[in-house]
Amino acid sequence: MDNQRQSNRVPTKLFCLFFILFILVFTPTIAWLFERWTMGVWHNGHSLLISVAVIYLIWKKLQKKSLLAKSSSPLGFVILLPALLLHMIDTGINTQLLSAAAFFLSLPGFSLILIGIERTKAILFPLSMLFFTLPIPLAFTESIHLALRHIATNCTGWLLKFVGVPNFTSGTLIEIPNGSLMVADACSGFSTLYATITIAILTAYLCPSILRRVLVLCIAIPLAISVNIVRVFTLTMLVHWIGLDILATSAHEISGLLTFTISLPIIFWLGQTPIKD
Repeated sequence: MDNQRQSNRVPTKLFCLFFILFILVFTPTIAWLFERWTMGVWHNGHSLLISVAVIYLIWKKLQKKSLLAKSSSPLGFVILLPALLLHMIDTGINTQLLSAAAFFLSLPGFSLILIGIERTKAILFPLSMLFFTLPIPLAFTESIHLALRHIATNCTGWLLKFVGVPNFTSGTLIEIPNGSLMVADACSGFSTLYATITIAILTAYLCPSILRRVLVLCIAIPLAISVNIVRVFTLTMLVHWIGLDILATSAHEISGLLTFTISLPIIFWLGQTPIKD
């Protein structure tokens, strides 16, 4: 039995060679992903956080599986070969997005080949979370952006009337005595929504309580939308008090960052708040 396990293990030198070749193939893709992840809070600002969390979860899971033999499974090629084919196709059309999807898709196959079925099962969910770091093209989310912009505009108009500020809203335009504001795609709150949903799924996975998991998942979308409405309302009030020049300052970017620093900790807090099942 021990001899069989030993024969199924991947030699260290072969492991290193395979790992180096794998990284070299996807180096341009990894560089592109890092560039997209660090563009700002409007563009997948949560992705670095998710990547670090995934690495940590994989490390913890593999520690628990340390007693299992590191057996290799040829089933990994069933996943790895189509992923590499997808990567080759993307080298011709140069979308980079397909290559990034191929990179994440290849990881379970790479894992099966190097550390076997049982260990791959243990880290499959953290690996799948990496797909939530992929930049989503505007062509696929344009209708969502537009719907979020209308929600933010209409709710802000109602809040302005509630606090006594005269305003007129039309489509995604808010007009107040001190100027007009257009709720653009960057202010739709989609980035916050994407990040909040991703963090909610990850937090729900870590929650020991079923009720907490349901709560976190159910609150993610309304929380992200509400936080963005507050952001648009706050910016509009600043324009009302100070003028349109305030939008040319760092207040605009800071307000976007605050949507993340408010919604994400709330998700974490809800995931850790004791609730009796």
